[in-house]
Amino acid sequence: MSTNPDVVIVGAGAAGLSLAYHLCEPGSDVPLSVVLVDAPPGPLRPPPRTWCFWEPPGGAYDGALASSWPQLRVRGADGTPTVSRPSPYRYKMLRSDAFEALADSRLSAAPGFRRIEATVTAVGDAPDGRGEVHARDARGEPLSVRGRLVFDSRPPHRLPPARTTLLQHFTGWFVRTGRPAFDPATADLMDFRTPQPSHGLSFGYVLPLDPHTALVEYTEFSPAPLDAEGYRRALDRYTHETLGLGTFEVTAREHGVIPMTDGHFPRRTGRSVYRIGTAGGATRPSTGYTFAAVQRQSRAVAARLRAGRPPRLPPHYGMRSRAMDAVMLRALDSGRVDGADFFTRLFRGVPGDRLLRFLDGGSRIHEDLLIGLRTPVAPMLRTVLELPFRARREPSPPSSTSPPTGHEESTS
Repeated sequence: MSTNPDVVIVGAGAAGLSLAYHLCEPGSDVPLSVVLVDAPPGPLRPPPRTWCFWEPPGGAYDGALASSWPQLRVRGADGTPTVSRPSPYRYKMLRSDAFEALADSRLSAAPGFRRIEATVTAVGDAPDGRGEVHARDARGEPLSVRGRLVFDSRPPHRLPPARTTLLQHFTGWFVRTGRPAFDPATADLMDFRTPQPSHGLSFGYVLPLDPHTALVEYTEFSPAPLDAEGYRRALDRYTHETLGLGTFEVTAREHGVIPMTDGHFPRRTGRSVYRIGTAGGATRPSTGYTFAAVQRQSRAVAARLRAGRPPRLPPHYGMRSRAMDAVMLRALDSGRVDGADFFTRLFRGVPGDRLLRFLDGGSRIHEDLLIGLRTPVAPMLRTVLELPFRARREPSPPSSTSPPTGHEESTS
């Protein structure tokens, strides 16, 4: 089978579904035909997951949010809290099933949209210059879809050569407590009262939905993920000993592994083939946040195509942001900075709204300089001088880890 749409999107995760959603916005000057190739139910289709981001109230997905918080808290290793109200921003949680329902309501009404369930085997340029997707349907029969443009959101099989590669890996429990245990107005972004690993850092992450219900996660930045028992022990200790939740029920679980690397992800892999999402560099290397960058790119690509213009995928983050991320990753990986102390000092010393702009790559140069003064200056300068002489190397393949999922196909 072969069809000839304007756009073929591979994968219906955050990046693929977001692009389809924006391409099929009603009222386009140039109506587009879109085919979304989604993996059939099974191991290639990710389980329900959580995406988090920040923006002012009134965003496009506010009606589908699980919750949002006007107040953020970071706890140092000694338990001292730093609380900020980063107005005009709110920290928002969107569950993948709610986002899928919202997107499906638009896509099902779009006359040029079609969804195919198939297992993709290859993506590349066709001889005629269009993009081509090779796949197998539910019966195992081969099929191909050619389109003027192809956007591939599948997680990368290998990470790119890099000077530093860490993983952000986490497991979370949605818990229901017997007594009120959470402040629904406050999200705990980082709680460093967790035992710190010998290489990297760890923290707790608590997103309350009501006084009795929250997503509680244990997260590490380190070279390799834990096994299931390691996450269970860490969460057991954090929920019982650190948070003192008492008796609670675990109603759902989620797990994710996110690359944190200064490697370069190609955004274009052929004349008509583009990579989007984590595979296209949407994940912020220093934090793992992805969802907001995916939305910016999806809106920009859709606006150009719906206006009859060729696509353009600029870098998700500017050169200055990527350079600062490379320095932070190397300083953390080398052990020159204490990760828990590094992030605690940032949140204590920088106003919340300014820090969120910085973490999203939207800060100005004078703001970056002021933030830099809140970091350990000597070890960071040493790392700046060292980086140009470090070779980029192929990291170990992430085959032993799950594909990037979770807070954004990412987290905090």
